[in-house]
Amino acid sequence: MGLIAFLKDAGQKLFGKEVQAAEQAAAADPSKQAEVDRVKATAIEQHVQSFGLGITALTVTFDGSTGVAKVFGVADDQATKEKAILAAGNVDGVAGIDDHMTVTVAAPEAAYYTVVKGDTLSKIAKASYGNANEYPRIFEANQPMLTHPDKIYPGQQLRIPPK
Repeated sequence: MGLIAFLKDAGQKLFGKEVQAAEQAAAADPSKQAEVDRVKATAIEQHVQSFGLGITALTVTFDGSTGVAKVFGVADDQATKEKAILAAGNVDGVAGIDDHMTVTVAAPEAAYYTVVKGDTLSKIAKASYGNANEYPRIFEANQPMLTHPDKIYPGQQLRIPPK
């Protein structure tokens, strides 16, 4: 359990017309900010579920004033938990994930890496493992969020599994 930081202005753009409508209503009536946060939390939760990770009792809350999403649920293993956290955190507008998930089978945690301009999975593998040819390991550790080894972007967080 802990807070994992993400770049707030990088990631998947999930918040569409429904969020815009809720934000307009909240601008006119600040008491409606809770509705905006609920709509964003629902969008993040559905986004995580869309990857088919099989998280039991997945629940997401969102605090728009801080940009922090709290993620609850039970994952089968550590890798699945970390993928769910990355899926929720790599969303435009999310500055952090407050991890309240548990796992059925414990394992060592992976490291997280924030992609910078000019990075490739090979470059990250070379820095992480000493061998650029280990990039498929990073790619596989971040599927299904990554669909192609060349499709990473600055600000994106990736899982770097232990050696």
